[in-house]
Amino acid sequence: MRLFKLIFISCLFPVLAWSQGQTVTGKVIRTDLRSPVAGANVFLDNSSYGTSTSSDGTFTLDNVRPGQYTLIITHLGYADDRQTILVASSPLQLNIELHPKSIVLRDVVITTRADWKRNFEQFKKEFIGSDENAKYCEIVNPQILDFVYYGTQKVLLASASDFLVIENKALGYRVKFLLDTFRSDGINGIIISGGKRLFQDLPGSKADKKKWRTARDLSYYGSSMHFFRALYQNRLEEEGFVMHRYVRYINPMRPPDEVIIRNMERYRKYGLIDSARHYQELYNMSKYYHEQYYPEQTFVSQVLGRTPQQGIFAFTFPDCMCVQYTLKHDDTHYKDIYLPLNVPNYETSILSFMDKREPVCFFDMNGIIVGNGPLYEGTWSRSRLSQLLPVDFQPTPEDMPVNSVVIKK
Repeated sequence: MRLFKLIFISCLFPVLAWSQGQTVTGKVIRTDLRSPVAGANVFLDNSSYGTSTSSDGTFTLDNVRPGQYTLIITHLGYADDRQTILVASSPLQLNIELHPKSIVLRDVVITTRADWKRNFEQFKKEFIGSDENAKYCEIVNPQILDFVYYGTQKVLLASASDFLVIENKALGYRVKFLLDTFRSDGINGIIISGGKRLFQDLPGSKADKKKWRTARDLSYYGSSMHFFRALYQNRLEEEGFVMHRYVRYINPMRPPDEVIIRNMERYRKYGLIDSARHYQELYNMSKYYHEQYYPEQTFVSQVLGRTPQQGIFAFTFPDCMCVQYTLKHDDTHYKDIYLPLNVPNYETSILSFMDKREPVCFFDMNGIIVGNGPLYEGTWSRSRLSQLLPVDFQPTPEDMPVNSVVIKK
């Protein structure tokens, strides 16, 4: 089965010690008439904090966990407004202006029902996931999705006219997702997915909530969010993470994916089985050679840096970084990841930068990437919406794995 790489569009110095949630209030008005805007959607992206404006344009978000957020305001007939806010030790009051805009009709995409259904099944698998949690996820309003598929390039694009609503009955969330970008590149094996998300708790019994709490903790521990939170607190070892430098070079014996797939399909079409099998063997080869895993651990002081912006951290490293979570095992075979035989099969993720000239990414106190992030391979590359948690999620410490848990795929 083809394993995809995933891109998401998202220092040792004293940690900001804010212990209590704060209140974010504000008023939304339209720029031309200076009148209040009622019924606007107001939420902190990728969190569970959301509301709508009242008749006088005001809103309140209570008990917001300190940290940096992107505040999103949307309303039909107005341009979306987004701004970065820092929730600190005192309440925050905002005045927001929305710009009216003309409603632009989207281009009509002509497709057959069979094509739409096939594209939807691919989208659902690559957007939501294919793990156990994904079996309990449902897209409530799939009819708002449009797809464009470029067959020769094996590229699938998806767009939506409104919030895509997904009920995740494995984690107990109702997720409203304003899809900005979805691109699946079947040749290069890269999925780019981005948008604005609001999490809402599903109603449930006491037993349901207990089950969801356990499932949420299982998704959190070992995740990229868990790693980045532990990184800035300098608690990698206590939280079960180790980092190792990882170096590799492009395999000169393996042609580019697009060349392999084009030839493989052509030879199959004309019944030239041996030639098609040759390119299948090339496809199964690793893209890299001379891969080197450095057994010496990389320490936090070597990769973490301070930034001028309060609550924002810089993570930088040369080549690639191998991150392992030692409290869980992963039996999945990743053909492009090499580890020495004496290294246990811990959950392993390889991080790299598409632009080698700027090997740095930035993240906040909630463990969320700010701006462009690294490319994930390995365990984290499989993470999809089925395992996604809001940025304000707090785990249950007693649910942290103690012995290694085996994850089989």
